[in-house]
Amino acid sequence: MTHWLIAPILIPLLGGILQVFMGYAPISLRRTLAIATTVLMLVSAVVLLALASDGSYRVYAFGNWQPPFGIVLVLDRLAALMLVLTAVLGLFCHIYASGGADEGNRQFHGLFLFQLMGLNIAFLTGDLFNLFVAFEVLLIASYGLLMHGGGSSRTVAGLHYVVLNLAGSALFLISVGMIYSVTGTLNMADLAVKIPQVTGNNLNLVKAGGMMLLVVFGLKAAILPLCFWLPKAYARATAPVAALFAVMTKVGIYAIVRIYPLMFGDDAGELANLGMDWLFPLALVTLSMGVIGALGADNLKTLVAWQVIISVGTLLAPIALGSEAGLSAALFYLVSTTWTVAALFLVSELVASQRGAAGDSIVTAPKMHHRTFLSVLFLIGAVAAAGLPPLSGFFGKLLILQSVEPGAEMAWLWGVLLIGGFLTLIAYSRAGSIVFWWNIDGHLETPEPMNNRVAISTGILTCLTMLIVVLAGPLSDFTRATAEQVYDNQGYINILQTPVHIPQNPLVGEIN
Repeated sequence: MTHWLIAPILIPLLGGILQVFMGYAPISLRRTLAIATTVLMLVSAVVLLALASDGSYRVYAFGNWQPPFGIVLVLDRLAALMLVLTAVLGLFCHIYASGGADEGNRQFHGLFLFQLMGLNIAFLTGDLFNLFVAFEVLLIASYGLLMHGGGSSRTVAGLHYVVLNLAGSALFLISVGMIYSVTGTLNMADLAVKIPQVTGNNLNLVKAGGMMLLVVFGLKAAILPLCFWLPKAYARATAPVAALFAVMTKVGIYAIVRIYPLMFGDDAGELANLGMDWLFPLALVTLSMGVIGALGADNLKTLVAWQVIISVGTLLAPIALGSEAGLSAALFYLVSTTWTVAALFLVSELVASQRGAAGDSIVTAPKMHHRTFLSVLFLIGAVAAAGLPPLSGFFGKLLILQSVEPGAEMAWLWGVLLIGGFLTLIAYSRAGSIVFWWNIDGHLETPEPMNNRVAISTGILTCLTMLIVVLAGPLSDFTRATAEQVYDNQGYINILQTPVHIPQNPLVGEIN
């Protein structure tokens, strides 16, 4: 069964290659292939989730090169959770795009699948350099997706996105080189062993490399002051692209969760908990800035883009405190906020298609078509995003509040999170009341017909927040077990100490 480790990478890779050669094929055929590819990827992700639930690490060693010398993929609960999260999101975004958003770009679905491949590599890799490669794969694909549809505003926002991420990639490569120059390895498990042994001047070099890595991941996650590129870029992208981009910031957060407890955790000697003292206040300020941006948003997609930044701050604050309870709560909230934000991007685009010239601007306009359906979807998304009961956002924030020990951190986190949630509710209430309730007399332009694929995919993705509530018990148990596994460094290090068992195939092994 461990042969499945390579499936989430091979499936979108092969699907993307087929899309490249089918550029002039009928669009219906390309859409069918894209959706079928994403369904297969979801199936492989679910299989891996079932495999990872037993708590063991599964290793895929390319070319039978044992770690730390070869390229390895490592499956654990955290990687499996992120794979399923991404596959579900990718499926519904693909279905939505097949309703017409993919027109005008023969390679839209190919780029989409290559980006999914890059995301899956990032979640599975056990090597720092291959994490860099994964970032480059998904970023190159995202550049093309961001420009999809054209327009000067989209081009300008895309240029800012490209330039900043190129700078981040250069910094990533420099920091990896600094760490490698001292340790002689980039295998994450091997680094967890060698970094505590670093002394003298080399200590400062590794420390600098580790802090630079934190800056890179902060840029990917959109932490203040590295977040101002995000609202315009996401708001200008087409709806399925913006929805998929909801998981892009989570890659930066995943990298922090994967690398820092392992390589710079409590056992890292003088480099223990590197950068975490800075991360907690930055997370709270990021959350606050996201709330301010949401209050000042003049259209729905910009409002949702600022919600992405709010979620980043909300996630990183408990992670920075370095407790299993905080990480478990953050992972629960991560699942909820990713799907909720993605659904809100899709809802915003649907609203824009039914309001004529007003689009998704937060201004009064004649009554839109399908107002009841769209207002209910917006209400569900807004309630989940603001963290109100009975939807999943409430449970995620409640777990975060309960995860903090009494003290100064508790006072700051409770204060910022609760006040931020109240102000976020005001922002959504203002937007919803103006767009859906405050109508003016007049003639509305004939809207675009609402495609069934678009409506169904948006509705199901929005209602996933209710599914999370139904499955809150099993999901919280899984995130709790995931947090325990992340902070059990020795389990990950055993990848090095125990040779990969090779029963038949020379590429695959399992470590308990």
